[in-house]
Amino acid sequence: MDNVGGIMNNVKLSNRLQCLLEQIPLGSRLADIGSDHALLPIAAVQTGKAVFAVAGEVNPGPFEAARKGVAEAGKGSIISVRRGDGLDVIEPGEVNCITIAGMGGALIASILERGAAGGKLKGVQVLILQPNVGEDILRRWLLGNGWVLTAESILEEDGKLYEVLTAVSEEEGSLTNEEVYRDLNLNEGAVVCGKETLLQMGPWLLKAPNRVFRDKWQGEIQKLEGILASLSRSELESAETKRNRINAQIKQITEVLQCLPKDKL
Repeated sequence: MDNVGGIMNNVKLSNRLQCLLEQIPLGSRLADIGSDHALLPIAAVQTGKAVFAVAGEVNPGPFEAARKGVAEAGKGSIISVRRGDGLDVIEPGEVNCITIAGMGGALIASILERGAAGGKLKGVQVLILQPNVGEDILRRWLLGNGWVLTAESILEEDGKLYEVLTAVSEEEGSLTNEEVYRDLNLNEGAVVCGKETLLQMGPWLLKAPNRVFRDKWQGEIQKLEGILASLSRSELESAETKRNRINAQIKQITEVLQCLPKDKL
């Protein structure tokens, strides 16, 4: 919609939250977990992305901020602000779209795992997730729990890099995980990205890389080289094993980056 991401009744979304908003299907019943000031649910109902929303917060300060934001936006009748841990704030079948942003991938995966065990993912068709770190952990969880990754975005804001992962339940989509994680040939087969590389770097990001993607992985190479330098001072056998593994990682990432189309970077 024309005002997505702009100022909507004085609610201004960051580029990161705008990216999440754009992935929400029109007319969703939304739960935003870790909602903070409830900016995303407010924007979602104001733009028609959501017809009903739950803003969940476990911490008292953000919970009160969310209640205040929803009240000031005049959306208290269609946004329910609830205090609770993870998916405890929703009932099974209550929502069909869940957003979780601003946490580590391992924490998001644990929230989904516990929620799934409690039946909280019943009726949920779309997950829109923005991990701050550990994106590969989240991809592995989705892959192993009946979710198919359908879109990925990477962006930079205020000097930080963010990835947004969108997934649908296997029953809902026509795309399969087998298709998503099929070997990807770069530079006419000069480099083959297998399942592990796709899980690590992102299957959709590898197919449509941008400058931010390149910057992220050049930074990862620098981190790995730093670890390698510290390991070079050790004569332990375990250090040698680690050095070999890290060298292999650096080689793989370097080859991938060299194959990316320069006009898109």
